[in-house]
Amino acid sequence: MDDPELEAIRQRRMQELITQHGGAAGGGGGGSGQLTQEAAEEQAAKAEAAEERRSVMLAQVLLPAARERLARIALVKPDKARSVEDLVLQAAQRGQIVERVSEERLISLLEQINAQGGGRAQPRVTIQRRRPVWEDEDG
Repeated sequence: MDDPELEAIRQRRMQELITQHGGAAGGGGGGSGQLTQEAAEEQAAKAEAAEERRSVMLAQVLLPAARERLARIALVKPDKARSVEDLVLQAAQRGQIVERVSEERLISLLEQINAQGGGRAQPRVTIQRRRPVWEDEDG
């Protein structure tokens, strides 16, 4: 389980939590800052453990080609990759997945998500420019 990438993510997340919670506790009394830092470290450890369990479960359910594709999707659209991961994990927990998910099956899941609303059209902005009154007819 000694994955250097996972360890780097852990370290970054730990630093983020420390700066978020440690910075908020700021320059006041030393005791509350230490308590906040410990709470942040505990929260980071829980989040790290949950992410590790999630990645292990995904590794068991997805074939390597599917994991690769999902990683590439996560680079561009992390929220979409997360929703696909959630969908795959939920299906696995319900027993709907009997064999490991291939890249083709992952693509079909992505298409399903897009059809359900993941591919929502962006709101359109229409700009109507009005001509000044003195340019109306006299040109």
